[in-house]
Amino acid sequence: MTDSKHEVLIIGGGIAGLVLALEVADRRRVTLLQPARDEQGASRWAQGGIAAVLSPQDDVEAHVADTLVAGDGLCDEAAVRFTVEQGPAAIGWLLSLGVPFTPDPDPEAGYPYHLTREGGHGARRIIHADDATGRAVVETLMAHVQAHPAIVLRTDLTAIGLISDSAGHCRGARCLDEEGQPHRLLAADTVLATGGASGLYRHTTSPRPASGEGMMMAAELGAELMNLEFQQFHPTCLYDPEGAPFLISEAVRGEGGLLLNAEGERFMPGVDPRAELAPRDVVARAIDAEMQRTGTDHVLLDIRHLGEAAIRHHFPTIHAHCASRGLDIAHTPIPVVPAAHYSCGGVTTNLEGTTTVPRLHAIGEVACTGLHGANRMASNSLLECLAFARSCGRRLRHAPPAGDAPLTAWRPGRSPVPGEEIAALRDEMRRIMSARVAIVRRDAGLDEAADALAELAARLAPRLPEAAPDVELASLWHALRLARLTVACARARRESRGLHFNPDCPVHGDSSPQPSRIHLGDLAGS
Repeated sequence: MTDSKHEVLIIGGGIAGLVLALEVADRRRVTLLQPARDEQGASRWAQGGIAAVLSPQDDVEAHVADTLVAGDGLCDEAAVRFTVEQGPAAIGWLLSLGVPFTPDPDPEAGYPYHLTREGGHGARRIIHADDATGRAVVETLMAHVQAHPAIVLRTDLTAIGLISDSAGHCRGARCLDEEGQPHRLLAADTVLATGGASGLYRHTTSPRPASGEGMMMAAELGAELMNLEFQQFHPTCLYDPEGAPFLISEAVRGEGGLLLNAEGERFMPGVDPRAELAPRDVVARAIDAEMQRTGTDHVLLDIRHLGEAAIRHHFPTIHAHCASRGLDIAHTPIPVVPAAHYSCGGVTTNLEGTTTVPRLHAIGEVACTGLHGANRMASNSLLECLAFARSCGRRLRHAPPAGDAPLTAWRPGRSPVPGEEIAALRDEMRRIMSARVAIVRRDAGLDEAADALAELAARLAPRLPEAAPDVELASLWHALRLARLTVACARARRESRGLHFNPDCPVHGDSSPQPSRIHLGDLAGS
Protein backbone atom coordinates (compact mmCIF):
# COMPACT_ATOMS: atom_id res chain seq x y z
CA MET A 1 0.00 0.00 0.00
CA THR A 2 1.28 3.47 -0.85
CA ASP A 3 0.53 6.74 0.98
CA SER A 4 0.66 10.24 -0.52
CA LYS A 5 -0.17 13.67 0.88
CA HIS A 6 -2.41 16.27 -0.76
CA GLU A 7 -3.80 19.70 0.08
CA VAL A 8 -7.28 19.55 -1.50
CA LEU A 9 -8.55 16.21 -2.80
CA ILE A 10 -11.58 16.33 -5.13
CA ILE A 11 -13.28 13.02 -5.89
CA GLY A 12 -15.21 13.36 -9.14
CA GLY A 13 -14.45 15.13 -12.40
CA GLY A 14 -17.85 16.37 -13.57
CA ILE A 15 -18.79 20.03 -13.74
CA ALA A 16 -18.90 20.51 -9.96
CA GLY A 17 -15.46 18.99 -9.43
CA LEU A 18 -13.87 20.84 -12.34
CA VAL A 19 -15.28 24.22 -11.27
CA LEU A 20 -14.09 23.70 -7.70
CA ALA A 21 -10.60 22.75 -8.86
CA LEU A 22 -10.28 25.97 -10.84
CA GLU A 23 -11.66 28.04 -7.96
CA VAL A 24 -9.17 26.66 -5.44
CA ALA A 25 -6.01 26.11 -7.47
CA ASP A 26 -4.76 29.71 -7.39
CA ARG A 27 -4.35 29.38 -3.61
CA ARG A 28 -3.83 25.67 -2.88
CA ARG A 29 -2.64 22.61 -4.74
CA VAL A 30 -5.45 20.35 -5.96
CA THR A 31 -5.61 16.65 -6.75
CA LEU A 32 -8.64 15.75 -8.86
CA LEU A 33 -9.72 12.12 -9.22
CA GLN A 34 -11.53 11.36 -12.46
CA PRO A 35 -11.18 7.63 -13.13
CA ALA A 36 -11.05 6.82 -16.84
CA ARG A 37 -14.12 4.57 -16.39
CA ASP A 38 -16.13 7.61 -15.24
CA GLU A 39 -15.20 10.03 -18.02
CA GLN A 40 -18.73 9.74 -19.43
CA GLY A 41 -20.32 10.89 -16.15
CA ALA A 42 -23.68 12.60 -15.84
CA SER A 43 -22.41 16.16 -16.46
CA ARG A 44 -21.30 15.33 -19.98
CA TRP A 45 -24.75 13.97 -20.84
CA ALA A 46 -26.65 17.08 -19.70
CA GLN A 47 -28.43 18.38 -22.78
CA GLY A 48 -30.85 21.12 -21.86
CA GLY A 49 -28.76 23.86 -20.29
CA ILE A 50 -28.31 26.03 -17.23
CA ALA A 51 -31.14 28.00 -15.62
CA ALA A 52 -30.23 31.60 -14.78
CA VAL A 53 -31.88 35.02 -14.74
CA LEU A 54 -30.33 36.60 -17.83
CA SER A 55 -33.18 38.13 -19.82
CA PRO A 56 -34.49 41.67 -19.16
CA GLN A 57 -37.96 40.09 -19.10
CA ASP A 58 -37.00 37.81 -16.19
CA ASP A 59 -36.12 38.44 -12.54
CA VAL A 60 -34.73 36.67 -9.48
CA GLU A 61 -38.05 36.57 -7.65
CA ALA A 62 -39.73 34.77 -10.55
CA HIS A 63 -36.99 32.11 -10.69
CA VAL A 64 -37.16 31.67 -6.91
CA ALA A 65 -40.95 31.33 -7.02
CA ASP A 66 -40.87 28.76 -9.83
CA THR A 67 -38.27 26.69 -7.97
CA LEU A 68 -40.30 26.73 -4.75
CA VAL A 69 -43.40 25.57 -6.61
CA ALA A 70 -41.53 22.72 -8.31
CA GLY A 71 -40.00 21.65 -4.96
CA ASP A 72 -43.51 21.10 -3.60
CA GLY A 73 -43.06 22.87 -0.28
CA LEU A 74 -39.83 21.19 0.77
CA CYS A 75 -37.20 23.58 -0.60
CA ASP A 76 -34.96 25.55 1.73
CA GLU A 77 -35.81 29.07 0.59
CA ALA A 78 -32.45 30.46 1.69
CA ALA A 79 -30.67 27.88 -0.48
CA VAL A 80 -32.98 28.62 -3.40
CA ARG A 81 -32.38 32.37 -3.19
CA PHE A 82 -28.63 31.91 -2.78
CA THR A 83 -28.43 29.67 -5.84
CA VAL A 84 -30.58 31.85 -8.08
CA GLU A 85 -28.72 35.00 -7.12
CA GLN A 86 -25.40 33.39 -8.11
CA GLY A 87 -26.66 32.53 -11.59
CA PRO A 88 -25.72 35.58 -13.69
CA ALA A 89 -22.18 35.82 -12.29
CA ALA A 90 -21.64 32.07 -12.76
CA ILE A 91 -22.72 32.26 -16.41
CA GLY A 92 -20.49 35.29 -16.90
CA TRP A 93 -17.57 33.28 -15.51
CA LEU A 94 -18.25 30.40 -17.92
CA LEU A 95 -18.41 32.82 -20.82
CA SER A 96 -15.06 34.28 -19.77
CA LEU A 97 -13.60 30.77 -19.97
CA GLY A 98 -14.92 30.35 -23.50
CA VAL A 99 -17.96 28.07 -23.16
CA PRO A 100 -19.62 28.21 -26.62
CA PHE A 101 -23.21 28.98 -25.66
CA THR A 102 -25.65 29.26 -28.56
CA PRO A 103 -26.12 32.87 -29.71
CA ASP A 104 -29.57 34.32 -30.33
CA PRO A 105 -29.98 35.40 -33.95
CA ASP A 106 -32.69 37.90 -32.98
CA PRO A 107 -31.07 41.28 -32.24
CA GLU A 108 -34.25 42.34 -30.42
CA ALA A 109 -34.14 39.42 -27.97
CA GLY A 110 -32.54 41.52 -25.22
CA TYR A 111 -29.76 39.01 -24.49
CA PRO A 112 -27.04 37.90 -26.90
CA TYR A 113 -27.43 34.16 -26.21
CA HIS A 114 -30.47 32.03 -26.97
CA LEU A 115 -32.62 31.24 -23.95
CA THR A 116 -35.08 28.37 -24.01
CA ARG A 117 -37.84 27.39 -21.61
CA GLU A 118 -38.34 24.10 -19.80
CA GLY A 119 -40.90 22.48 -17.52
CA GLY A 120 -41.75 24.43 -14.38
CA HIS A 121 -40.17 27.66 -15.61
CA GLY A 122 -42.41 30.64 -16.20
CA ALA A 123 -39.91 32.34 -18.49
CA ARG A 124 -37.17 31.64 -21.00
CA ARG A 125 -34.09 31.39 -18.78
CA ILE A 126 -32.19 28.30 -19.97
CA ILE A 127 -28.86 29.19 -21.60
CA HIS A 128 -27.47 26.31 -23.62
CA ALA A 129 -24.89 25.13 -26.14
CA ASP A 130 -27.25 23.68 -28.73
CA ASP A 131 -28.54 20.47 -27.10
CA ALA A 132 -25.16 19.35 -25.73
CA THR A 133 -24.55 21.87 -22.97
CA GLY A 134 -22.94 19.46 -20.53
CA ARG A 135 -20.37 18.31 -23.05
CA ALA A 136 -19.50 21.89 -24.05
CA VAL A 137 -19.06 23.01 -20.43
CA VAL A 138 -17.06 19.91 -19.40
CA GLU A 139 -14.70 20.16 -22.36
CA THR A 140 -14.07 23.87 -21.75
CA LEU A 141 -13.46 23.40 -18.04
CA MET A 142 -11.26 20.36 -18.62
CA ALA A 143 -9.03 22.31 -20.98
CA HIS A 144 -8.44 24.90 -18.25
CA VAL A 145 -7.90 22.22 -15.58
CA GLN A 146 -5.33 20.40 -17.68
CA ALA A 147 -3.46 23.66 -18.29
CA HIS A 148 -3.34 24.72 -14.62
CA PRO A 149 0.03 24.01 -12.96
CA ALA A 150 -1.47 23.57 -9.48
CA ILE A 151 -3.99 20.86 -10.48
CA VAL A 152 -2.99 17.20 -10.74
CA LEU A 153 -5.55 15.11 -12.63
CA ARG A 154 -5.52 11.41 -11.71
CA THR A 155 -7.37 9.08 -14.05
CA ASP A 156 -5.77 5.91 -12.69
CA LEU A 157 -7.33 5.84 -9.21
CA THR A 158 -10.87 5.11 -8.00
CA ALA A 159 -11.94 6.05 -4.48
CA ILE A 160 -13.68 3.23 -2.60
CA GLY A 161 -13.89 4.87 0.84
CA LEU A 162 -12.80 7.79 2.97
CA ILE A 163 -10.16 8.03 5.69
CA SER A 164 -10.95 9.41 9.13
CA ASP A 165 -8.83 10.19 12.16
CA SER A 166 -9.43 9.68 15.87
CA ALA A 167 -10.96 13.17 16.09
CA GLY A 168 -13.67 12.23 13.59
CA HIS A 169 -12.26 14.42 10.80
CA CYS A 170 -12.02 13.34 7.18
CA ARG A 171 -8.37 12.94 6.14
CA GLY A 172 -8.57 11.78 2.52
CA ALA A 173 -9.58 8.68 0.59
CA ARG A 174 -8.82 4.98 0.17
CA CYS A 175 -8.32 4.20 -3.50
CA LEU A 176 -7.51 1.39 -5.89
CA ASP A 177 -5.42 1.76 -9.03
CA GLU A 178 -6.10 0.04 -12.34
CA GLU A 179 -4.24 -3.05 -11.16
CA GLY A 180 -6.31 -3.29 -7.98
CA GLN A 181 -3.49 -2.12 -5.74
CA PRO A 182 -4.49 -0.04 -2.68
CA HIS A 183 -3.45 3.59 -2.15
CA ARG A 184 -4.16 6.05 0.67
CA LEU A 185 -4.46 9.67 -0.44
CA LEU A 186 -4.11 11.76 2.72
CA ALA A 187 -5.63 15.21 2.35
CA ALA A 188 -6.13 18.31 4.44
CA ASP A 189 -9.55 18.80 2.82
CA THR A 190 -11.63 16.32 0.86
CA VAL A 191 -14.52 17.14 -1.48
CA LEU A 192 -17.05 14.66 -2.85
CA ALA A 193 -18.32 15.47 -6.35
CA THR A 194 -19.30 11.90 -7.19
CA GLY A 195 -22.81 12.31 -8.58
CA GLY A 196 -26.16 10.87 -7.55
CA ALA A 197 -27.78 7.48 -7.17
CA SER A 198 -29.84 6.75 -10.29
CA GLY A 199 -27.73 3.59 -10.72
CA LEU A 200 -29.86 1.99 -8.00
CA TYR A 201 -32.44 1.45 -10.76
CA ARG A 202 -32.48 -0.72 -13.87
CA HIS A 203 -33.36 2.00 -16.39
CA THR A 204 -31.50 5.30 -16.26
CA THR A 205 -30.71 8.23 -18.53
CA SER A 206 -26.94 7.73 -18.25
CA PRO A 207 -24.84 4.85 -19.61
CA ARG A 208 -22.66 4.77 -16.45
CA PRO A 209 -24.79 6.14 -13.63
CA ALA A 210 -23.42 6.61 -10.13
CA SER A 211 -25.03 4.42 -7.47
CA GLY A 212 -24.64 6.73 -4.49
CA GLU A 213 -21.07 5.68 -3.74
CA GLY A 214 -20.08 9.15 -2.54
CA MET A 215 -23.16 9.44 -0.35
CA MET A 216 -22.30 6.22 1.45
CA MET A 217 -18.60 7.06 1.75
CA ALA A 218 -19.68 10.16 3.65
CA ALA A 219 -22.23 8.23 5.70
CA GLU A 220 -19.54 5.76 6.77
CA LEU A 221 -17.76 8.67 8.46
CA GLY A 222 -20.99 9.72 10.21
CA ALA A 223 -22.28 12.33 7.74
CA GLU A 224 -26.00 13.03 7.70
CA LEU A 225 -28.00 12.16 4.58
CA MET A 226 -31.23 13.90 3.65
CA ASN A 227 -34.30 13.44 1.40
CA LEU A 228 -33.21 10.14 -0.15
CA GLU A 229 -36.80 9.22 -1.06
CA PHE A 230 -36.93 11.95 -3.71
CA GLN A 231 -35.45 10.24 -6.78
CA GLN A 232 -36.36 12.02 -9.98
CA PHE A 233 -37.34 10.06 -13.05
CA HIS A 234 -36.86 12.00 -16.25
CA PRO A 235 -40.11 11.76 -18.21
CA THR A 236 -38.51 11.31 -21.61
CA CYS A 237 -35.71 8.81 -22.11
CA LEU A 238 -35.49 7.32 -25.59
CA TYR A 239 -37.28 3.97 -25.60
CA ASP A 240 -34.93 1.49 -27.21
CA PRO A 241 -34.71 -1.84 -25.34
CA GLU A 242 -31.71 -2.90 -27.42
CA GLY A 243 -29.69 0.30 -27.16
CA ALA A 244 -27.84 2.35 -24.56
CA PRO A 245 -29.77 4.95 -22.54
CA PHE A 246 -30.22 8.33 -24.20
CA LEU A 247 -32.02 11.31 -22.71
CA ILE A 248 -34.45 13.41 -24.74
CA SER A 249 -34.01 16.87 -23.28
CA GLU A 250 -36.75 18.74 -21.45
CA ALA A 251 -36.04 21.54 -23.92
CA VAL A 252 -37.78 19.48 -26.61
CA ARG A 253 -41.04 20.01 -24.75
CA GLY A 254 -40.01 23.57 -23.95
CA GLU A 255 -39.86 24.31 -27.67
CA GLY A 256 -43.29 22.82 -28.30
CA GLY A 257 -42.96 19.03 -28.21
CA LEU A 258 -46.24 17.20 -27.52
CA LEU A 259 -46.73 13.94 -25.63
CA LEU A 260 -49.04 11.44 -27.33
CA ASN A 261 -50.42 8.11 -26.18
CA ALA A 262 -50.63 4.90 -28.21
CA GLU A 263 -53.70 6.25 -29.99
CA GLY A 264 -51.85 9.37 -31.06
CA GLU A 265 -53.77 11.60 -28.62
CA ARG A 266 -52.39 14.22 -26.24
CA PHE A 267 -53.01 13.39 -22.59
CA MET A 268 -51.13 16.02 -20.57
CA PRO A 269 -53.76 18.81 -20.92
CA GLY A 270 -56.19 16.59 -19.01
CA VAL A 271 -53.66 16.04 -16.22
CA ASP A 272 -52.28 19.52 -15.51
CA PRO A 273 -53.05 23.03 -16.87
CA ARG A 274 -49.34 23.40 -17.70
CA ALA A 275 -49.63 20.32 -19.94
CA GLU A 276 -46.23 19.23 -21.30
CA LEU A 277 -44.53 22.03 -19.34
CA ALA A 278 -45.61 20.73 -15.93
CA PRO A 279 -42.81 19.79 -13.50
CA ARG A 280 -41.05 16.49 -14.09
CA ASP A 281 -42.75 14.56 -11.29
CA VAL A 282 -46.18 15.40 -12.72
CA VAL A 283 -45.20 14.48 -16.27
CA ALA A 284 -43.43 11.24 -15.29
CA ARG A 285 -46.41 10.02 -13.26
CA ALA A 286 -48.79 10.94 -16.08
CA ILE A 287 -46.74 8.96 -18.60
CA ASP A 288 -46.52 6.01 -16.20
CA ALA A 289 -50.30 6.08 -15.70
CA GLU A 290 -50.96 6.34 -19.43
CA MET A 291 -48.69 3.38 -20.15
CA GLN A 292 -50.53 1.31 -17.54
CA ARG A 293 -53.92 2.40 -18.90
CA THR A 294 -53.08 1.48 -22.48
CA GLY A 295 -50.87 -1.52 -21.71
CA THR A 296 -47.97 -0.08 -23.68
CA ASP A 297 -44.28 0.19 -22.79
CA HIS A 298 -43.75 3.76 -23.99
CA VAL A 299 -45.48 6.92 -25.18
CA LEU A 300 -44.59 9.28 -28.04
CA LEU A 301 -42.99 12.72 -28.08
CA ASP A 302 -43.96 14.54 -31.27
CA ILE A 303 -42.02 17.53 -32.65
CA ARG A 304 -42.79 17.04 -36.34
CA HIS A 305 -44.84 20.23 -36.39
CA LEU A 306 -41.73 22.30 -35.62
CA GLY A 307 -40.33 21.53 -39.05
CA GLU A 308 -37.09 19.86 -40.02
CA ALA A 309 -35.05 23.07 -40.16
CA ALA A 310 -36.01 24.10 -36.61
CA ILE A 311 -35.41 20.57 -35.30
CA ARG A 312 -31.94 20.38 -36.82
CA HIS A 313 -31.13 23.88 -35.54
CA HIS A 314 -32.32 23.46 -31.93
CA PHE A 315 -31.60 19.77 -31.41
CA PRO A 316 -28.68 18.68 -33.61
CA THR A 317 -27.34 16.14 -31.09
CA ILE A 318 -30.73 14.52 -30.48
CA HIS A 319 -31.52 14.51 -34.21
CA ALA A 320 -28.17 12.91 -35.09
CA HIS A 321 -28.30 10.34 -32.29
CA CYS A 322 -31.84 9.23 -33.12
CA ALA A 323 -30.87 9.05 -36.81
CA SER A 324 -28.00 6.73 -35.85
CA ARG A 325 -30.64 4.39 -34.44
CA GLY A 326 -32.78 4.56 -37.55
CA LEU A 327 -35.27 7.15 -36.24
CA ASP A 328 -35.96 10.36 -38.20
CA ILE A 329 -37.51 12.61 -35.57
CA ALA A 330 -38.42 15.25 -38.16
CA HIS A 331 -40.94 12.82 -39.64
CA THR A 332 -41.61 10.27 -36.86
CA PRO A 333 -42.60 10.77 -33.19
CA ILE A 334 -39.96 9.77 -30.66
CA PRO A 335 -40.76 6.75 -28.44
CA VAL A 336 -40.01 7.75 -24.84
CA VAL A 337 -40.26 6.27 -21.34
CA PRO A 338 -39.45 7.64 -17.86
CA ALA A 339 -36.05 6.60 -16.44
CA ALA A 340 -34.15 7.27 -13.23
CA HIS A 341 -32.33 10.54 -13.71
CA TYR A 342 -31.49 12.67 -10.69
CA SER A 343 -31.20 12.32 -6.92
CA CYS A 344 -32.74 15.26 -5.08
CA GLY A 345 -31.42 13.88 -1.79
CA GLY A 346 -27.86 13.27 -0.70
CA VAL A 347 -25.26 14.39 1.82
CA THR A 348 -26.58 17.27 3.92
CA THR A 349 -24.54 20.46 3.33
CA ASN A 350 -24.68 24.16 4.03
CA LEU A 351 -24.26 26.98 1.50
CA GLU A 352 -20.49 26.38 1.36
CA GLY A 353 -20.71 22.65 0.71
CA THR A 354 -19.73 21.79 4.28
CA THR A 355 -21.02 18.44 5.58
CA THR A 356 -21.56 17.36 9.18
CA VAL A 357 -18.07 15.74 9.11
CA PRO A 358 -15.17 18.19 9.63
CA ARG A 359 -12.86 18.67 6.60
CA LEU A 360 -15.36 16.89 4.31
CA HIS A 361 -17.34 18.81 1.69
CA ALA A 362 -19.85 17.69 -0.94
CA ILE A 363 -20.99 19.49 -4.09
CA GLY A 364 -23.18 18.67 -7.06
CA GLU A 365 -25.67 15.82 -7.17
CA VAL A 366 -24.04 13.94 -4.26
CA ALA A 367 -25.09 16.81 -1.97
CA CYS A 368 -28.47 17.84 -0.63
CA THR A 369 -28.40 21.63 -0.34
CA GLY A 370 -32.13 22.20 0.04
CA LEU A 371 -32.42 23.74 -3.43
CA HIS A 372 -34.54 21.01 -5.02
CA GLY A 373 -36.87 20.07 -2.18
CA ALA A 374 -39.18 17.26 -3.23
CA ASN A 375 -38.58 17.72 -6.96
CA ARG A 376 -35.80 19.33 -9.00
CA MET A 377 -36.85 21.89 -11.56
CA ALA A 378 -35.31 21.45 -14.99
CA SER A 379 -31.79 22.89 -15.51
CA ASN A 380 -31.40 24.01 -11.90
CA SER A 381 -28.88 21.19 -11.37
CA LEU A 382 -25.99 22.63 -13.38
CA LEU A 383 -26.71 26.01 -11.79
CA GLU A 384 -26.40 24.32 -8.38
CA CYS A 385 -23.07 22.76 -9.41
CA LEU A 386 -21.73 26.19 -10.36
CA ALA A 387 -23.07 28.11 -7.39
CA PHE A 388 -21.98 25.65 -4.70
CA ALA A 389 -18.65 24.70 -6.26
CA ARG A 390 -17.68 28.38 -6.41
CA SER A 391 -18.93 28.97 -2.85
CA CYS A 392 -17.09 25.89 -1.57
CA GLY A 393 -14.00 27.08 -3.40
CA ARG A 394 -14.07 30.44 -1.67
CA ARG A 395 -14.17 28.64 1.68
CA LEU A 396 -11.38 26.20 0.87
CA ARG A 397 -9.05 28.89 -0.42
CA HIS A 398 -8.69 30.09 3.18
CA ALA A 399 -9.14 26.86 5.17
CA PRO A 400 -6.99 26.50 8.32
CA PRO A 401 -4.30 23.77 8.54
CA ALA A 402 -5.47 20.23 9.20
CA GLY A 403 -4.88 18.46 12.54
CA ASP A 404 -2.59 15.50 13.09
CA ALA A 405 -4.74 13.03 15.05
CA PRO A 406 -4.00 9.34 14.43
CA LEU A 407 -5.60 7.82 11.33
CA THR A 408 -7.96 4.86 11.32
CA ALA A 409 -6.36 1.66 10.03
CA TRP A 410 -7.02 0.02 6.67
CA ARG A 411 -6.22 -3.67 6.38
CA PRO A 412 -7.43 -4.97 3.01
CA GLY A 413 -8.44 -8.62 2.80
CA ARG A 414 -7.17 -11.17 0.30
CA SER A 415 -10.18 -13.29 -0.73
CA PRO A 416 -11.71 -12.12 -4.04
CA VAL A 417 -15.48 -12.11 -4.54
CA PRO A 418 -16.32 -13.38 -8.05
CA GLY A 419 -17.39 -10.70 -10.50
CA GLU A 420 -20.43 -12.67 -11.64
CA GLU A 421 -21.67 -12.83 -8.05
CA ILE A 422 -21.28 -9.07 -7.66
CA ALA A 423 -23.14 -8.49 -10.94
CA ALA A 424 -25.97 -10.83 -9.96
CA LEU A 425 -26.49 -9.10 -6.60
CA ARG A 426 -26.46 -5.68 -8.28
CA ASP A 427 -29.02 -6.79 -10.85
CA GLU A 428 -31.29 -8.12 -8.11
CA MET A 429 -30.98 -4.88 -6.14
CA ARG A 430 -31.91 -2.85 -9.21
CA ARG A 431 -34.85 -5.13 -9.95
CA ILE A 432 -36.20 -4.64 -6.42
CA MET A 433 -35.79 -0.87 -6.51
CA SER A 434 -37.37 -0.54 -9.96
CA ALA A 435 -40.34 -2.72 -9.03
CA ARG A 436 -41.04 -1.36 -5.54
CA VAL A 437 -39.41 2.07 -5.06
CA ALA A 438 -39.85 3.87 -8.37
CA ILE A 439 -42.30 6.48 -9.72
CA VAL A 440 -45.22 5.06 -7.73
CA ARG A 441 -44.55 3.12 -4.52
CA ARG A 442 -46.97 1.54 -2.02
CA ASP A 443 -46.65 0.52 1.62
CA ALA A 444 -46.69 -3.22 0.88
CA GLY A 445 -44.09 -2.83 -1.86
CA LEU A 446 -41.81 -0.78 0.35
CA ASP A 447 -42.07 -3.41 3.08
CA GLU A 448 -41.17 -6.11 0.55
CA ALA A 449 -38.24 -4.03 -0.70
CA ALA A 450 -36.93 -3.49 2.82
CA ASP A 451 -36.96 -7.22 3.54
CA ALA A 452 -35.46 -8.22 0.19
CA LEU A 453 -32.66 -5.65 0.34
CA ALA A 454 -31.84 -6.64 3.93
CA GLU A 455 -31.54 -10.26 2.77
CA LEU A 456 -29.14 -9.26 -0.04
CA ALA A 457 -27.03 -7.26 2.40
CA ALA A 458 -26.97 -10.17 4.85
CA ARG A 459 -25.67 -12.45 2.09
CA LEU A 460 -22.82 -10.09 1.24
CA ALA A 461 -21.80 -8.68 4.63
CA PRO A 462 -20.01 -11.79 6.01
CA ARG A 463 -17.75 -11.84 2.94
CA LEU A 464 -16.46 -8.28 3.37
CA PRO A 465 -13.94 -8.54 6.25
CA GLU A 466 -11.74 -10.93 4.28
CA ALA A 467 -12.63 -9.71 0.77
CA ALA A 468 -9.88 -8.40 -1.46
CA PRO A 469 -10.46 -4.72 -2.30
CA ASP A 470 -12.40 -4.37 -5.54
CA VAL A 471 -14.03 -1.33 -7.16
CA GLU A 472 -17.21 -3.15 -8.18
CA LEU A 473 -17.57 -4.86 -4.79
CA ALA A 474 -17.17 -1.55 -2.95
CA SER A 475 -19.69 0.11 -5.28
CA LEU A 476 -22.21 -2.68 -4.68
CA TRP A 477 -21.86 -2.51 -0.89
CA HIS A 478 -22.33 1.26 -0.96
CA ALA A 479 -25.35 0.91 -3.27
CA LEU A 480 -27.04 -1.81 -1.22
CA ARG A 481 -26.90 0.20 1.97
CA LEU A 482 -28.03 3.38 0.24
CA ALA A 483 -30.97 1.50 -1.27
CA ARG A 484 -31.96 0.35 2.22
CA LEU A 485 -31.69 3.90 3.58
CA THR A 486 -33.77 5.16 0.64
CA VAL A 487 -36.51 2.66 1.45
CA ALA A 488 -36.38 3.66 5.12
CA CYS A 489 -36.91 7.32 4.19
CA ALA A 490 -39.75 6.41 1.84
CA ARG A 491 -41.50 4.32 4.51
CA ALA A 492 -41.15 7.13 7.04
CA ARG A 493 -42.76 9.81 4.85
CA ARG A 494 -46.47 9.39 5.44
CA GLU A 495 -47.60 11.72 2.68
CA SER A 496 -47.39 11.91 -1.08
CA ARG A 497 -45.20 14.87 -1.99
CA GLY A 498 -43.20 15.71 -5.08
CA LEU A 499 -41.29 12.72 -6.38
CA HIS A 500 -42.49 10.50 -3.52
CA PHE A 501 -45.94 9.30 -4.61
CA ASN A 502 -47.59 6.65 -2.48
CA PRO A 503 -51.31 6.00 -3.09
CA ASP A 504 -51.53 4.59 0.46
CA CYS A 505 -50.62 8.03 1.82
CA PRO A 506 -52.65 11.20 1.34
CA VAL A 507 -51.44 13.93 -0.97
CA HIS A 508 -50.20 16.64 1.35
CA GLY A 509 -52.42 19.59 2.15
CA ASP A 510 -51.07 22.69 3.81
CA SER A 511 -48.71 20.81 6.10
CA SER A 512 -45.23 22.09 6.84
CA PRO A 513 -43.05 19.15 5.80
CA GLN A 514 -39.69 18.38 7.31
CA PRO A 515 -36.68 16.97 5.44
CA SER A 516 -35.95 13.29 5.90
CA ARG A 517 -32.68 13.10 7.84
CA ILE A 518 -30.93 9.77 8.30
CA HIS A 519 -27.55 8.31 9.29
CA LEU A 520 -25.94 4.99 8.47
CA GLY A 521 -26.27 4.06 12.13
CA ASP A 522 -30.06 4.19 11.73
CA LEU A 523 -29.85 1.10 9.52
CA ALA A 524 -30.11 -2.21 11.36
CA GLY A 525 -27.09 -4.38 10.66
CA SER A 526 -25.16 -1.53 9.05
